Amino acid sequence: MTIHASGSCDQCSLKLLCLPVGLPDSELWQLDEIVQRRRPIAKGQLLFRMGAPFHSVYAVRTGSLKTVLLADDGTEQVTGFTFAGEMLGLDAINRSRHPVSAVALESTSLCEIPFDKLDLLAGHLPSFRQHVMRTMSREIASDESLLALLGQRNAEQRLSAFLLSLSMRFRARGLMADHFALSMSRADIANHLGLTQETISRLFTQFRKQGLIEIHTRDLTLLDLDSLHRIAGIRFEPLSRIA
Repeated sequence: MTIHASGSCDQCSLKLLCLPVGLPDSELWQLDEIVQRRRPIAKGQLLFRMGAPFHSVYAVRTGSLKTVLLADDGTEQVTGFTFAGEMLGLDAINRSRHPVSAVALESTSLCEIPFDKLDLLAGHLPSFRQHVMRTMSREIASDESLLALLGQRNAEQRLSAFLLSLSMRFRARGLMADHFALSMSRADIANHLGLTQETISRLFTQFRKQGLIEIHTRDLTLLDLDSLHRIAGIRFEPLSRIA
């Protein structure tokens, strides 16, 4: 499931998924000049903390992260997961502070893009500005889908929809849609879906016995996508690889 990303935007294998999409080579160098390529962060390390001042957005090059909201009573809510080729930090633009914490699920490398420079560049490059807006729109749509998922659906439907959403996102990145590794723990999945860890473990066993999935530790194969769609009660629209 690893995507290899090289040192510059024009050579990067993620360029069709990340912010450079649609930029001609004559303009791509302008983005390349403002991108800061960070050293990898280790599993469990914070990228940013909830409430911290917002300065940059991030493009994940390799690895994955979870975003976590700390409630007033001290409990944590896993709000989402971010994978290679996806953006992180856009939800902090409005209030200039990060509304969640971001924690690496594995060794993760990122491109950091200072927002003031990004905003200035977007003002000069209309195609680039449009892509930033589309990326932000996908963030909002993802939040709305999660609210719908956690609203009226039972445990089986929640897990089925979650697995299908991962499948859709991996396919959009040019990866296998029916075979991938779960970088997050069972506890994180349960927290994200509003279920108990025991329920998630039971459902994985149930789905395996029903021939819907095959799973070895964190290595997951989706054997029957149609049945998972029927269980979920949701038909996901495919994501364009360069949307």
